[in-house]
Amino acid sequence: MIRIYIDSDSLPQQHRAIVLRRIIKNGYHAWFAADRKLSDVEKAIEEDKRIRRSAFRDTLTREEARKIGSGIHMVVVESGSNAADDALVELAESPALAITHDIPLAARLLEKDLIVIDDRGNTLTKERIRERLSERENNALFREMGLFDNKSKHFDEKTIRAFSAAFDRALSILEKLDF
Repeated sequence: MIRIYIDSDSLPQQHRAIVLRRIIKNGYHAWFAADRKLSDVEKAIEEDKRIRRSAFRDTLTREEARKIGSGIHMVVVESGSNAADDALVELAESPALAITHDIPLAARLLEKDLIVIDDRGNTLTKERIRERLSERENNALFREMGLFDNKSKHFDEKTIRAFSAAFDRALSILEKLDF
């Protein structure tokens, strides 16, 4: 069973749509953590339940079919620093995929031996994460000094395609693993 852990607070809706379509199509299990309910995830949960139940329409009673739930889970946490991150780290089990833009969270998930990608299509590794953490600390220092403006690139079609390709590559790796 392929498991995917998503830091939903920072994942753009276009990216969530890509992830949700693939989860529903292939019957993966996923946990979306955020400090609020996400309507697109809630709709996907209902669609996933309907699809999973329809496979047993002819063999189960209506009551038995209703017990079949979704493989998609919405984890709503209290607002606050790192609440969603802590929930994902606690839930995460390897082998699995994690999606996050949060570098400290990525480092924690890499320590649990998960495959981690960001919303820009980068696959993060234990070696590369040290560099990213250092960059993050330096940028924070520069911002405090007023020397650096925190402008990030907008998500264009190229960025969305890069994310989709990284997502597909990570899933291919997990599909080859013998669970």
